[in-house]
Parts: sequence; C-alpha cells; structure tokens
Amino acid sequence: MAIRDILKMGDPRLLRVAQPVQRFDTDEIHLLVADMFDTMRAVNGAGLAAPQIGEDLQLVIFGTDAPNPRYPDAPVVPRTVLLNPVITPVGDEEEEGWEGCLSVPGLRGVVPRWKTIRYTGVNPFGDPIDRTVDGFHARVVQHECDHLIGKLYPMRVRDFTKFGFTEVLFPEIDAAEDD
Repeated sequence: MAIRDILKMGDPRLLRVAQPVQRFDTDEIHLLVADMFDTMRAVNGAGLAAPQIGEDLQLVIFGTDAPNPRYPDAPVVPRTVLLNPVITPVGDEEEEGWEGCLSVPGLRGVVPRWKTIRYTGVNPFGDPIDRTVDGFHARVVQHECDHLIGKLYPMRVRDFTKFGFTEVLFPEIDAAEDD
C-alpha cells in the first residue's frame, strides 16, 4: 500500500468527469482502495475521491469509524467504499455547514448541501449499497461525489464572507491537521 500525492485546486485533472468503474473485485481496484485509505488516514481526511489522486474513476471512500481531528465536533461516519455512486436528495431541505478539502488545503467555507440524501452504488466486489443518511454523513458523501463531476467545494460557496483560511476562522484546529 502507498500514500499517494493529493492533487491541489488548479490541477485540471480535478475538473474532469470521472469514468464509471467497469470491473469489480480486481487486484487493481483493491490496491487503489488500500492506497486511498492509506492516503486519507495519513492526512486525517474525512473522505477521498479517486480523482484527487489522479485516478479517473467513479470511486470514493469516506468515514473512519473514529472521531476525525479535522472535524472534531462531527459525528462518526462509517468507513465506506462506494463505486459508481448516485445521489438522490430526499426532500427539498438544505443545510449549510463548514467544509474543507484535501485538495484545497488551509481553507474552509460554508457550503449548502441537501440535508438528507439517498445514495446508491456498489462496493469493490460489485455488491449493491443503498443508504439514506442525513447531517454530516450526507455532507461528506455529497462533497466526495462532487469530485466525480469535477466540482470542488468553493464552486458551491454562496457567501464569500464565510470562506477563508482555517487558521483564521478556526484557530483551535491545528494547522497541520488542515493541509
């Protein structure tokens, strides 16, 4: 397994629409997933999308089964590997919340997201996943899946008075935890 380089905002590969995964339960998929978890763990991420490490595939991981130092007040999200995801809003209610991104280090912004979503897709073995979630879990899934359509969270910020450097906005968060 390996810790991979995370692409930063400005890299055109982050703006591509990712390709669906066609083959499941392959050595390549399992190695990619292991690399993604190693990479995410090394930087205390809440999630990671394959395009963030230069892989043009509809594959996201999220969750840690433990509190996340980057989001210390957020509830724990179960560790999940999701391929070829589809997100469907449940209702019309949106919720604003602070977000950061491993591809946009050192910055945070308030982003509106659907409060409750249903997400479907498959795991690395091709088995179906179908969950309805809300709150932080829904936010993380929407954030990671945005990477699959070439969107970074600053593209969703509506009020730029609520966007800035983490060290200014949240001085209690160790700057090393946000890069």
